[in-house]
Amino acid sequence: MSVWEILGTVLGVIGVALMIRENIWAWPVGIVQVTIYAWVFFAAKLYSDALLQGFFFVILAYGWVHWLRGRHTAAHSELPITRLSAAATLGWVAVGATVTAGWGAFMQRSTDAALPFWDAFILVFSLIAQWLQARKVLENWVGWLAVNTIAIGVYWTKDLRLTAALYVVFWLMALWGWRAWRQSLVTYAAAAPAPRNKPRGEGAASPSTSIDHGP
Repeated sequence: MSVWEILGTVLGVIGVALMIRENIWAWPVGIVQVTIYAWVFFAAKLYSDALLQGFFFVILAYGWVHWLRGRHTAAHSELPITRLSAAATLGWVAVGATVTAGWGAFMQRSTDAALPFWDAFILVFSLIAQWLQARKVLENWVGWLAVNTIAIGVYWTKDLRLTAALYVVFWLMALWGWRAWRQSLVTYAAAAPAPRNKPRGEGAASPSTSIDHGP
């Protein structure tokens, strides 16, 4: 257990807590955290996880800009929370499973990665969850619950005990995030003005309507 792992752990908890509150500061905190963890994972020979931090860096930077450009009060983002359609959900799962199998096989053949397929799952589905989070899609938290479940076992096996404990906390926080964002979605829908009457054939979308957001 290194000082970098400890620092990354603390920043990780702070970043997720800010994200649950829809606070824009979650993004720069996350950028610092993934930079630190890139080194931690590389040293542990978890190469997919180390590479993942680089992708996270890009998506976190995008999320920061996207939320800043959207409507916000102080540091609180007022971008509306949306949901995936059933087709988009199936699409993301199919793409994630396919890429996980391919990347895991590549890592198994080409590197000394410790747990290539589980490592690949964490990489691929973390990217999907992070992208959905940047777009403020509620189901990002379901993705994080799945990722965190696998990550706890992987990091414990690799003797990254503090990191495994962090992902237990992340699992609980992802559940909290799901509940908090779901409540925000309900509150936003209730507060939104009722759509004007439209001529037949011109339906109006509800604020809580599922959005495609497909891959």
